Amino acid sequence: MRFFLEFSYAGTNYHGWQRQPNAVSVQEVMEQALETLLKTPIPLTAAGRTDTGVHARQMFAHFEHDFKYDEKTKLVHQLNQFLPHDIVIHSLKTVTQTAHARFDALSRTYEYHISNRKSPFENELHYELRQKLDIEAMNKAAKVLMEYEDFECFSKSKTDVKTYLCQITHAQWTVSEKGYTFTITANRFLRNMVRAIVGTLIEIGLKKKTVEDLHQIIQSKNRSSAGYSVPAQGLFLTKITYPKELFI
Repeated sequence: MRFFLEFSYAGTNYHGWQRQPNAVSVQEVMEQALETLLKTPIPLTAAGRTDTGVHARQMFAHFEHDFKYDEKTKLVHQLNQFLPHDIVIHSLKTVTQTAHARFDALSRTYEYHISNRKSPFENELHYELRQKLDIEAMNKAAKVLMEYEDFECFSKSKTDVKTYLCQITHAQWTVSEKGYTFTITANRFLRNMVRAIVGTLIEIGLKKKTVEDLHQIIQSKNRSSAGYSVPAQGLFLTKITYPKELFI
């Protein structure tokens, strides 16, 4: 049978989700835990890949296994006892045999957190930027994103993808207690896309670029025309949605 595992992780201590030949990844740690508990290799296919230092409040991965009596019920508790403190399992759900954690996702939502003051705490969970930002201009620019579908200008260079088309349905900055939060939702994201968008919008907020410049940047399809890529530690994958009919 096929199952969806729902979990969260802080990405600080990991070189992203995907297995790496010479570095510790979230996938490696979770697969090792599952193999130890279920006594057989359990390959995980996740909803997406997060880069080194990026966090996930909600992530899904699918796998197949024939559970023995009561084994499934205990697994969530056992995994949380076995895994390190920065990976937490939330649920294990039975899905249809063809359900795919990556390809069946309808949308993904990311948040990027900026702190506008120095703090001795949680520095791995936000980007410190003390300069004042023009949030009104940044939100005008965020709306421009929803006018386009081709975001090659925000994609990591030399990325092997078949298309740069993404449908962004929400993009907004809000003022938080610590500073600023950017929330963005789309059906899919390119590698480094959110961090490049945030860096570009920050440059608009600092008046180094204009809202009008953003149109030209997107139309150029040139990564060097866009802004800088902000550090990974402020980025969180926060929500993934699926069709309800996938779940049994």
